[in-house]
Amino acid sequence: MTGTDRTPIRFRLDPQSGVPAYRQIIDQVQGGLASGALAAGDQLPTVRQLAVDLAINPNTVLRAYRELEIRGVLDTQQGTGTFIADRKIIQDETERGRKLEQLVTEFVARAGAGGFTVQDLISQLAGLSNGSDDRRK
Repeated sequence: MTGTDRTPIRFRLDPQSGVPAYRQIIDQVQGGLASGALAAGDQLPTVRQLAVDLAINPNTVLRAYRELEIRGVLDTQQGTGTFIADRKIIQDETERGRKLEQLVTEFVARAGAGGFTVQDLISQLAGLSNGSDDRRK
């Protein structure tokens, strides 16, 4: 990590979730970006190191990193490492609002199916965002 005031993201896998490990890694990187825990220029663990940390096959980590590269989220520099890309996705407000509404609807539906209330979600989101405003300054 290059940011001096941020704590490194800690990757975790939930084998009970039914979500493939590579997808969980992708989701955690994107979640780290959304929460401010990750920012452009931050270095991610090497494929080998993350595979050891998570006790998974390195090809699983490689798959996640490659997919994130294709999406423009990561840049891999041979011999240097893998970094959060310094690219912004440009979209108009209408498209942005539509995407956000779709995400929220899906999120609430999945949480409801798991027995969680909207208030449970709000409390958890508030916990995730605590301190993220300070990180973005």
